[in-house]
Parts: sequence; structure tokens; C-alpha cells
Amino acid sequence: MVINYNKHRRAIEKLYEDICTISRYEKVKDPVTKETKLELKEIHSDRPCRISQKVLGTNGQTEIQNKILYEIKLSIDPELDIRQGDEILAAKRGITKKYQAGEPFPPYPTHQEIILQRKDNA
Repeated sequence: MVINYNKHRRAIEKLYEDICTISRYEKVKDPVTKETKLELKEIHSDRPCRISQKVLGTNGQTEIQNKILYEIKLSIDPELDIRQGDEILAAKRGITKKYQAGEPFPPYPTHQEIILQRKDNA
């Protein structure tokens, strides 16, 4: 039996209601000072995707601050090069949040899944 991955991919991509931009820190050499610095560069812009909750958030409330820490799953095109540590700016229903990519799971023929972490203070 041969699986028609194109048919399955089209069905999965119909679920992509969200948009994300992927950025990565890259070494850049300053032409004047000749100093090498890390600079955040946009790799992929406004890509359709699907964001879903993987793990319920934990309450990190202390007397000083309330830490936000939870994981979500990003489903996106399998051809995109997304690496651990990349910054993901994702918009879901008009709300934009910043995440950091975990180690990517090897891509499926239809999509890839990447665990994102949002670490912030409320």
C-alpha cells in the first residue's frame, strides 16, 4: 500500500490558522571594528503554522515575581530549517507571543513538530 503524503499534507495544512516568523542568532563581523558579534536575523517570515498546547503551564508564583513557563507544539512545513534556540514570534487569533524552539523532532513527510517554550514574567 502506497501512502499519498501529498493528500495528507494538504489536509494538515488546512489546520494552519496561525502565522510565525523564525529568527536565529548569527555571527556578523563589523566592517569598521572587525569585531564579530551575534545578531538576530530573520530566517523565515510570516509562515502559516499551527500552535497547540502541549503541557499545561506551571505556577511559578513567588513573593517577588510570577514566572510563566509552559510548552506548546508548533506544526509547520517540513522543508523549513528550524534549529534549537531559534526565536519564534507567533500570532494566534491576533495575540503575538515570543517563544524559543527546542530540539526539532525529525520531520514527517507531511509536517514537522517543534516544542516551543515561553519563558516570561507576568
